[in-house]
Amino acid sequence: METYIVRQPILDSSGKVTAYEILYKEDETALYNQRDSRVANAIEEFLTELSNEKFLGGKTAFLTFTPNLLMKNIPRMFSPERLVIQIEDNSIVHPVAQKMIYRYRKQGYSIASAGFEFSPRYFGIMDALDYIKVNFGEIDEMHPTNSSLVNIVNIAHSFQKKVIAFKVNTPEALALTKELGCEMLQGTYVAEQKQSKVHRVDHMQSNFFQLMIAVTKDEPDIDEIARIISRDVTLAFSLMKLVNSAYFALRNQAKSVQQALVVLGLGQLKQWIYLLSFKRDNGGTSDELIKQSFLRANFCMELSKNISDFPISPSEAYMMGMFSTLDQLMEVPLEMALDELPISDYVKTALLKKEGRCGALYQLVLCYEKADWNEMTWHAKLLQIPMDIITRIYFECVEYVNSIWNSLLSQNMDGDAQAEAEPVSAR
Repeated sequence: METYIVRQPILDSSGKVTAYEILYKEDETALYNQRDSRVANAIEEFLTELSNEKFLGGKTAFLTFTPNLLMKNIPRMFSPERLVIQIEDNSIVHPVAQKMIYRYRKQGYSIASAGFEFSPRYFGIMDALDYIKVNFGEIDEMHPTNSSLVNIVNIAHSFQKKVIAFKVNTPEALALTKELGCEMLQGTYVAEQKQSKVHRVDHMQSNFFQLMIAVTKDEPDIDEIARIISRDVTLAFSLMKLVNSAYFALRNQAKSVQQALVVLGLGQLKQWIYLLSFKRDNGGTSDELIKQSFLRANFCMELSKNISDFPISPSEAYMMGMFSTLDQLMEVPLEMALDELPISDYVKTALLKKEGRCGALYQLVLCYEKADWNEMTWHAKLLQIPMDIITRIYFECVEYVNSIWNSLLSQNMDGDAQAEAEPVSAR
């Protein structure tokens, strides 16, 4: 049995990511059958992995629990400060599950209703709720009052409950959430608005691209790579700080770019340099967009290693995932951004038209992000990727991205203060 899991950001009204909703799906239909312990045990197994802080990155998790999982005490694998127990209608009407909800509330866990209906069963459990999720994906643009939706939000606020507006996928939906004072937001449009607050850094169009292209050549030239880094004081300084940090625990400090490259290795260089090139930009750069690009790159690369006769190398698959957000990073159409790069036609066709086997891999990754499990499964079967490895690879990629991100943040705390004071030996 395969279980799929993905995290989707939840933002506060200012656009800051404060939590992740964890969406999952298994390939059986017996999740709600309490007699089928095999299904519950499978869910419990992946929730044990999910409780790892590396996956959540220190953020709160919103996670839907079925009556079966509530009664198995699965939420207690998380600390109350790191989990919001999300419940659906099947738990609200379940008498034993209702008692469990109140018990978890007394233990300090927050409770969210995945929806709301004007019925006695919802009003009867209102005092146990902290959050009410409201679907903004069905607003009627022809009737802007949207009276039913407005009434739900007003009722939630009258009971002092926070409203999470989800499926905020259009400008109209976002405008309505602001008008109604929704405290938290979730959806494709609001995520894109958050990500669009990205400004180019000076080396984005020159050193950064040249470096990435140099690293992904069939036979990378270490001298060429060193020259490119040496031309950019930000990259050179960041690289030196990185390899001399506690993360690498060197006996002797690296004192030149070449020495630093030997320590880092070409494999890790292409992974690190993407984030390093952004960390000193103090503009409106979206952390979430950078992390999403980095995650896509790693996810594409690792999945490609499991595809037979794939037309591009794992390194090119990495570039495909990373460059998928160039339009937002550079604030230009994606086609224009890609025209400036000597990347394979397979990658360009995949990113612009979502065609071919590379396009199928790209769509698989996008569908996984959106928790579109049916489409994701279709593309995985088309590429003959073993279904049982996809979620494991996703977990490993998320943990890797978070560990790198946290390492960069820790070195940046003292790196910024010394950037102009410390000389860097470029050669």
